[in-house]
Amino acid sequence: MDNTWYDLAKIGRNGLSTNYSVIGSNGTTFEHMDLCYEQSRITPGGRWDMGTPLDYSLPLFALQLVLVVLVTRIVMFLLKPLRQPGIIAEIIGGIILGPSGMGQFAWFANTVYPIRGVQVVENVANVGLLFFLFLVGLEMDLSVVRRAGKKSFIVAAAGMALPFVILTIGAPLVRLFSKKGSGAHTIFDQNLGHILFYGAALSVTAFSVLARIIVELKLLTSELGRLAMASAIVNDTLAWIILAVGIAITQNEHHHVPTIGALYVILSSVVFVGFCVFIIRPGIEWIIRNTPEGESVSDLYICLILTGVMFCGFVTDSIGTHSTLGAFLFGLVIPNGPLASDLIEKLEAFVSGMLLPFFFTVTGWRTNVRSLTQNPARVLTLIIAIILCSLAKIGATYLAAVYYEMPASESIALGLLMNTKGLNELVVLNVGRDKMVFDDRSFTSLVIMAVLTTAIIIPIVTAVYRPGGRFVLNWRRTLQKSNPDADLRLLTCIHSPRNVPTIIRLLDISYPNKRSHIYVYALQLVELAGRASAMLIVHNTRKSGRPAMMNRTRPKSDQIVNAFENYQQNAASVTAQHLTAISPYSTMHEDICNLAEDKRVSLIIVPFHKQPTIDGGMEEPNPAFRTVNQNVLANAPCSVGILVDRGLGASSRATNSHSGHHVVLLFFGGPDDREALSYALRMSDNPSVSLKVHRFIPGEEASGWSRRHDNDSTDNDMLSIVTDTDRERQMDEDIINDFRMKTSNNESVVYLEKVTNNGEETISAIRSLDNVQDLYIVGRGQGITSPLTDGLTDWSECPELGVIGDLLASADFATSVVSVLVVQQYVGLGLHGDEVSSTESPITHPSPRAFEQQPSRGGPTNNFGNGNRPWQKVYRH
Repeated sequence: MDNTWYDLAKIGRNGLSTNYSVIGSNGTTFEHMDLCYEQSRITPGGRWDMGTPLDYSLPLFALQLVLVVLVTRIVMFLLKPLRQPGIIAEIIGGIILGPSGMGQFAWFANTVYPIRGVQVVENVANVGLLFFLFLVGLEMDLSVVRRAGKKSFIVAAAGMALPFVILTIGAPLVRLFSKKGSGAHTIFDQNLGHILFYGAALSVTAFSVLARIIVELKLLTSELGRLAMASAIVNDTLAWIILAVGIAITQNEHHHVPTIGALYVILSSVVFVGFCVFIIRPGIEWIIRNTPEGESVSDLYICLILTGVMFCGFVTDSIGTHSTLGAFLFGLVIPNGPLASDLIEKLEAFVSGMLLPFFFTVTGWRTNVRSLTQNPARVLTLIIAIILCSLAKIGATYLAAVYYEMPASESIALGLLMNTKGLNELVVLNVGRDKMVFDDRSFTSLVIMAVLTTAIIIPIVTAVYRPGGRFVLNWRRTLQKSNPDADLRLLTCIHSPRNVPTIIRLLDISYPNKRSHIYVYALQLVELAGRASAMLIVHNTRKSGRPAMMNRTRPKSDQIVNAFENYQQNAASVTAQHLTAISPYSTMHEDICNLAEDKRVSLIIVPFHKQPTIDGGMEEPNPAFRTVNQNVLANAPCSVGILVDRGLGASSRATNSHSGHHVVLLFFGGPDDREALSYALRMSDNPSVSLKVHRFIPGEEASGWSRRHDNDSTDNDMLSIVTDTDRERQMDEDIINDFRMKTSNNESVVYLEKVTNNGEETISAIRSLDNVQDLYIVGRGQGITSPLTDGLTDWSECPELGVIGDLLASADFATSVVSVLVVQQYVGLGLHGDEVSSTESPITHPSPRAFEQQPSRGGPTNNFGNGNRPWQKVYRH
């Protein structure tokens, strides 16, 4: 027995011995085998002279836990470049540790995974599966199923019905290859229970894996992604019902109980469903009502709920179905809200990260690749049947999508996505193996085909369906190039409700009016982390126009939605739409940029990665926010503004000022500053806004610096720099003159010119400004080399803000209550910001803007300087 892996099926127990049916990987079966264990051999208790630590249960389990986590994480790391779901790595890790891998070595099998150790691991795996399915039910929103239109039901039903038809027709043919006299039903059988198991395994769609694939492919906000997610929820619901019926029928057939026994199990399950809906759910609602608002549910109730998971699993196991169904249903009846969020936060990391991998590992242990060589004909027949069912599901889904007039590429992609396998199929396979519906060869074949099918989904869908092609040319990518009388389209990114008040005030300052309507797309950024989080990524639009949210973020989402809805109702000429991007932070910028392209916005506003503290400092709640901002700046298809939030309007409230908002623009020259001035020009039309424009001009010493800087270049470089400088200077003069002409009759606009010679004088001039302002607007100044900021880059902590923006957001200015908006102009329109001709090819991908220092476009030169000391001219209109 040293070289053979064994699977245990417990039959009875007597004292310290347990009666098992032992099934070996070589086909050997030992019925009613007594395995004795010693109750005291749990921990060494410090007695290391009593053998190795692995002779005791707890040290052995600790080693097994380390191996499972270590191997699966290594495989996951190796598969990361291939963009494969984590479930594939975990199953492969189990296969490596199982009889197909390390289990072939007798010393490893007997030392690390002896029979007594395997039993403990399988128990832990089942507990992990129990709580994970509780989380799945907890996060699943039944209203999504109700809101799923007729199209979703037709797509899901068609994808499940055709495989069942093939199984029913092909069962007699496949049965000819069955091994006569076998205790296990090796392949298909004609009875209803086995067809239900095989049909559920081959037609189910793994909702959690599908959600992660859709996020990976950036299809979440597309029509294809929404339809696939809604259809998968319907498919999941039908699969659980089929599994419950299949368990009831198969369980009673195996024990030779009349058909009425199966009906009894089904009726008992219905009664249990009623118990959960009419008894458990009102009890949970009573707990929620008696919890003070803003406070967490007491630990006593949390403990009772977690105990209820095990209780419901015990009840469904006792009535003849399966414990996972009870746990799933118990989570399903718990109302959405703070209680559900607290449970998810407390359980998700431990269950998904530590316990659930044991389930996938046990599945890998049970996958014995060597068994496939014992009867190739039977295995080949099963593989052909699996392929036919998979093609049937893809074909049926394709036909249903074509019926609803979806494009051919989207219909094929939908069929492929609906064929995603994962946790649900593995649950069906493991339950079927325990019920002896699947033998070792069938189980192994189905697991391997599930892994292969899921692994090829991403590359095939990527090749077949390219959503980037739907983008059209958007020529209004900057505020400077936009028509002043045209509607303003803004995309505002939000990490938490804390960002909302300042963003709404900024929108209000932007002056929405009947002549120029403002369309704002409020994009909530939610990190995709863990398997359970992916369960609720469903973006079906509700009647209010906002997407259905993940339950775990619903309290925050409701605050954000309510804030923008109230603003839209109270503000004239504003249309607000709430959206959500649920992605890993490393790729979240792609969602932002794709949405900006799709909605044809002119400006993306992202919150600064630091937030003010009570003592006036700045804290960094999440370092990943900064990465998102940097990626957006580098890839945005339009202009970008980074908003440093210090409570916009706080200075006016602090000084009891009723004159509206005070905005200051610092102008140094260059494309970014011109874009910032264009935004400020729109704000100047707002009667409640007082605007001051400070233009900084190089003095005589600064002009000498420019000449020395130019002499360091070659002749060709100098010619390029001079030409570029002249062009930039002329563009700066043109936009300044245009601004002054348009605001000449506006008494709330003040234009000032300040002459400085170096960075030190520039800092002094900025510090001399009064502290009554509410908002500083400044261009990022990317690629600009100017004597006015000479030496300041050495102290810059946040290059994404530019030199001046970083100065205003630094700790030296943190004691103020002035918010800062740093603007970067979109540079993908053409050379020097020229508009792309309408005859050119549409831009389907945003042009990157590097963070490295670009060749100088020249800084502003001194046209007014007449001295070495700073001075200013004041123009009041």
